[in-house]
Amino acid sequence: MKMVKIVELTKKYGDVIAVDNISLEIDVGEIFGLLGPNGAGKSTTINMITGLLSMDKGSIWVMGKDARNSTNEIKRNIGIVPQDVGIYEDLTSLENVMFFASLYGLRGSELKKRAIEALEFTGLTEHINNFPRKFSGGMKRRLNIACAIAHRPKLIIMDEPTVGIDAQSRKHILQSVQMLNEMGSTIIYTSHYMEEVEEICTRVAIMDYGKIIAEGTQKELMSIITDQNSVWVSISGEADRIDKTELMEIPGVISVEIDDNTVKINNSNNINNLDRIIHYFTEKDIPIKNIENKTPDLETVFLTLTGRKLRD
Repeated sequence: MKMVKIVELTKKYGDVIAVDNISLEIDVGEIFGLLGPNGAGKSTTINMITGLLSMDKGSIWVMGKDARNSTNEIKRNIGIVPQDVGIYEDLTSLENVMFFASLYGLRGSELKKRAIEALEFTGLTEHINNFPRKFSGGMKRRLNIACAIAHRPKLIIMDEPTVGIDAQSRKHILQSVQMLNEMGSTIIYTSHYMEEVEEICTRVAIMDYGKIIAEGTQKELMSIITDQNSVWVSISGEADRIDKTELMEIPGVISVEIDDNTVKINNSNNINNLDRIIHYFTEKDIPIKNIENKTPDLETVFLTLTGRKLRD
């Protein structure tokens, strides 16, 4: 049985097609990464899986149940960690988790027991009676997760759970994701941090303009661009002097991304264009600090397929 099966799913907002006839399957026990630039259709897809949005066309099956006919049963088995922290700052940590867990039918001593276990799991035991208004961003994110898992959902959807937090909290959350998966939960994970997806996800789907444009294991996705290589040029001075359009005119250049003072150029293996790339920078009198050939990674796949940075 598939944890999630999506068939020819479509959602429109007026004349805008947010999700365009996508089909997707997520196996039980996976950590499934869903990637895409802003506006790609990820959140709309997630909201239809959870029943927060109606679908215009197609079907969604969760745990073998038709999402159109088994909404309440499906919702009871889903935990949602939203991108925007959804907690009440005038309730203690324990009160927050108990409130959200009660929405799934937990009551009495079992409710309190599960809430305490969720706070222990997320490393918030010492703050069980504290109010989150005094918490750091990372602690609020961890409390958000505790609220989503106390009812022990079979499917957990995490939408950008590490946005704007410190490195230590990010590491704790990633470890928690892997532990939840080992304990039996299937997880759908979206992130703008490519390294997170590479670290924890078993399979990945890339969305752009409402469509699934690639899907598979990381190894399978890498195989899409085996005929390509990536050159990273670190420069001195301001990167705004670089014209992407001009770089794209160099034979063999497939895509260009500028990240602070690093220019990431994706090339075809069939054309040796390094001398022309160097000539571009010297001609513009842009000092080169370092040039590095990079092994293709998930970020390279994403840039190649979409032509855009993940945060676009």
